[in-house]
Amino acid sequence: MAKPILFSVPAAPAIRLCLGVTGHREANPAFSVNRAAIEEALSQVFDMFDMAVAQERLTQPHKTVAPTRMHSLLVDGLDQIAARQAKNRDWELVAPLPFGRKLNTAINAHPANADEAHFLLTGTGTCSPPTKARAAVIDELVDSARLFELADRDALIERLYLAKLTAPKDVNAAQAYSFAASERVALAAQVMIEQSDLVVGVWDGASTSFVGGTGHTIALALSMGTPVLWIDARNPRSWRILSVPEHLAVLPHLAGEPTQPLADLRTLVESVLRPTPGKAKAQKVDHEEGLKALDTEKWRPKSQFWWHGYRRVEALFGSEGMADRFRNLGVSYESPEAILTGSGRVQIEAARNLLKQDPGFVEKISADIHKRLAWADGISSHLSDAYRGGMVLNFLFGAFAVVGGIAYLPIASSEQKWIFAGFELVLLAGILAITWIGQKRRWHRRWFETRRVAEYLRHATILLTLGVARPAGRWPRGTQTSWPEWYVRHGLRDVGLPRVTITSSYLRTALSDLVLRHVAAQSAYHRQKAKRLHKTHHRLDQLSETLFTLAVVSVSLYLGLKLAGTTHLISKEVASHFSKLFTFLGVFLPTFGGAIASIRYFGDFERFSAISEVTAEKLDVIAERGAILLAGPDQLISYANVAELVHATDDVVVSEIENWQSVFGGKNITVPV
Repeated sequence: MAKPILFSVPAAPAIRLCLGVTGHREANPAFSVNRAAIEEALSQVFDMFDMAVAQERLTQPHKTVAPTRMHSLLVDGLDQIAARQAKNRDWELVAPLPFGRKLNTAINAHPANADEAHFLLTGTGTCSPPTKARAAVIDELVDSARLFELADRDALIERLYLAKLTAPKDVNAAQAYSFAASERVALAAQVMIEQSDLVVGVWDGASTSFVGGTGHTIALALSMGTPVLWIDARNPRSWRILSVPEHLAVLPHLAGEPTQPLADLRTLVESVLRPTPGKAKAQKVDHEEGLKALDTEKWRPKSQFWWHGYRRVEALFGSEGMADRFRNLGVSYESPEAILTGSGRVQIEAARNLLKQDPGFVEKISADIHKRLAWADGISSHLSDAYRGGMVLNFLFGAFAVVGGIAYLPIASSEQKWIFAGFELVLLAGILAITWIGQKRRWHRRWFETRRVAEYLRHATILLTLGVARPAGRWPRGTQTSWPEWYVRHGLRDVGLPRVTITSSYLRTALSDLVLRHVAAQSAYHRQKAKRLHKTHHRLDQLSETLFTLAVVSVSLYLGLKLAGTTHLISKEVASHFSKLFTFLGVFLPTFGGAIASIRYFGDFERFSAISEVTAEKLDVIAERGAILLAGPDQLISYANVAELVHATDDVVVSEIENWQSVFGGKNITVPV
């Protein structure tokens, strides 16, 4: 018997609305003229968000609905207005800064000259009261926010910035700084967008070409699939929801038209706070959605040997040595407590070594990510065994039922046929029972759903430690349900961005100890899996062909004996004596040949081998790119480059999930006909 479970179910993630905010600075003409109206419009929009979240708390009491989180770069103008409103509403304020804190303040306080900038950077020298006042406003907001500081290019940006201030008439110096700084702002805006379910943008609709500007940020959000609530800076009472980049093309025709699509906004917020339905409705709505889906699952500490059929096929036909083929396939699933000192230990220690500024963040990764990973992985592994092992049993039971029904011919009399018929009936009943239980308990769909949760969480530590996230609009959607994506997305959102200063040395350590170590391990796993599955497919194919060939030989031999008897080369009694045996072989051999071929078709070992091979090749490319970065000096390792590799790794994971689920998607558990 399985030992009792000695741990609690991992807590479900808190559900929260995550917003990004972008808008004009104080110097923008449309913003400065309509500042009061913009502030009022923003307050009204935030009121609607608060009402939607409050309604969710009332209608979904089983959920933990956390305070809304707002992401902002905290520059003057709209960002600071929004930040103050967020603080007044007790929202959580998170600031992905394009520079380290000191440099960010020095730049955004708009010092009049290099001396004032030097004072803001070092605290020595002189600075005018207006500049100090602007810096104090920034520092006040920054003190109340969780900071994610992109400081890996600070030395370069500081040098370019001081050069620009030292020679204010030098156009080349101004352009060099502007280009470099704009790239950093755009990078911070990308982090903000990735962490947000919706971006609120106050924009005059003039241009999207200035990198890092409001229009560029809005266009970037739409290209990443994140919807934008656009407040027209020229007419703040007019706001609308933009969802695709093509909406920007028609904005000139909409200017001045009043619209406030309240119903669309409520629907959008509800889609964030509740799991959205899949692309196709399931025929039977007999499963839990959202937070209840994993809570109602039964976690088993060990695999059950009667469901080992599929894995036994892989072991028999994909292994080399006899000992490996007949090894014990029992698996003890790693518990949510054991993973912290087991398979998750290396990632957790690497994250702890990096995030010394925010040790509580690592504890949240341990409790909220790794424990949920172990929970989902154990459940999924059991369901995988039950579904795939059940189908293998069905194929084998079907073959044994057919063969068992006629096995009396060579070894028993017709009076004893009832024994063999009873054996056949038991096997047929077993097929029906496995099929009924599998369909009733939704082994197939539940395996898909829980496996998606586990695989999304497997590399989540890397994403979180580097502040990288899959944008809201780029999560896949299941054909029947999307609660796994919703569950994981909120789990990652709940952890959020770490309180950390990103430096080149931080990026080097994260790249070597987290990203590339994970990529190498996954590549090796997929290489080994591809090799094993290819062997399994080839050997199953050989066995089924051999059985069919033997069936042809058996029938041919019988006909040869019959012909020899007819032509008096041998006694006719020889063919008659062996007729029942040949009849049995004529059924046995093609029946089991067909069963083996069916298992091969059901398992789709060759396609899975190809998927793993392609996945390994993609991961090897990422590893090669990462090695090139590590070979260079620290100052050449940028957040943009490392984040791109992390995104590429995430894309490989999602692609692999979509590919293997497309293979098994239509193979529901059924009778072997």
